[in-house]
Amino acid sequence: MRTRAYDTQRHRGTEGQNDGEGNALTYRIIGCGMEVHRLLGPGLSESNYEEALCIELTAAGLSYVRQMSVPVLYKGQQIGEHRPDLVVENGVVVEIKSVERFIGVHRAQVLTYMRLLRVPLGLLLNFNSEVLRTGIQRLSI
Repeated sequence: MRTRAYDTQRHRGTEGQNDGEGNALTYRIIGCGMEVHRLLGPGLSESNYEEALCIELTAAGLSYVRQMSVPVLYKGQQIGEHRPDLVVENGVVVEIKSVERFIGVHRAQVLTYMRLLRVPLGLLLNFNSEVLRTGIQRLSI
């Protein structure tokens, strides 16, 4: 297997809370994302990148659920729902963006999905960057 370098940023206060298995899984997902970015480059819509990433995840033998409905409850009553882009191997929430730069609400969105799904890891991938490694944030709770 080829090794691929990537840069990540952690959410404040979450350093050191990940195990080796989670690191290996996020590494594989990031590798799939880098292949998508290498072939498509920046400038497409998020749905295009999501579709291509699913093709790569399947080729890598990783299971995932797309646009899973996650109910939002308030005092025991459903008031809405969220739909994270991907949940990979029931262990990583992947949110795909094609934006100029991340803003706080992007991280908050992934952290909310992670909390609601009780999934410890999240990846925020911004395909609208010159190189994907500068558009990756790895989050953990």
